[in-house]
Amino acid sequence: MGLELYLDLMSQPCRAVYIFAKKNGIPFQLRTIELLKGQQYTDSFAQVNPLRKVPALKDGDFVLAESVAILLYLSRKYKAPDHWYPQDLQTRARVDEYLAWQHTALRSCCTRAMWQKMMFPVFLGQPVPPEMLASTLAELDGCLQVLEDKFLQNQAFLTGSHISVADLVAITELMHPVSAGCKIFESRPKLAAWRQRVEAEVGESLFQEAHEVVLKAKDMPPLMDPALKEKLKLSVQCLLH
Repeated sequence: MGLELYLDLMSQPCRAVYIFAKKNGIPFQLRTIELLKGQQYTDSFAQVNPLRKVPALKDGDFVLAESVAILLYLSRKYKAPDHWYPQDLQTRARVDEYLAWQHTALRSCCTRAMWQKMMFPVFLGQPVPPEMLASTLAELDGCLQVLEDKFLQNQAFLTGSHISVADLVAITELMHPVSAGCKIFESRPKLAAWRQRVEAEVGESLFQEAHEVVLKAKDMPPLMDPALKEKLKLSVQCLLH
């Protein structure tokens, strides 16, 4: 068995891994794990990833979790073009810096914005206090300012003149609040221009393919299975703060 990627394109890090693999012509077998159907809780998936999270990678007997680790593994194993994860010490350090920052900053804000604005009220039927959503959106706005001022600055891409895995990780995060109707690019022309450059580098068709599922999420019917609803609610309650 060749390379297998366990993904759900509703998940932003899964989209980053999917785009990277497809863009670089890496052959893989897609194993879809639908998080909103609770497929991460199955015993069969737990044997692949005991953390019960996606993305996960299986390469023969080798199994790997965590999106950043997977991206870097793919980059090294398949000798992706240098710009994705540069050999230059300081440029690579800039990519590492962004990847380290985003976990507790942009990832947290974007996930909470999407769930509080759309997934809790629409999919789980759980109202979110307006003041909580307003606070989350204000925090997201602050993260976007840091993304512009600290990382993008006046460069074409987050770590310099070429696209890197940092840009993939960032753009897939930002499409989460976009899917919920947040107009995060409208008042940020610098960020909007960066998004256009990233989409052009990835290829519009691949970008749309990777985001089709999440951009249709707003049209999903409410979850009716009471047992699964309670299980999902418990797993995402941490997003209500």
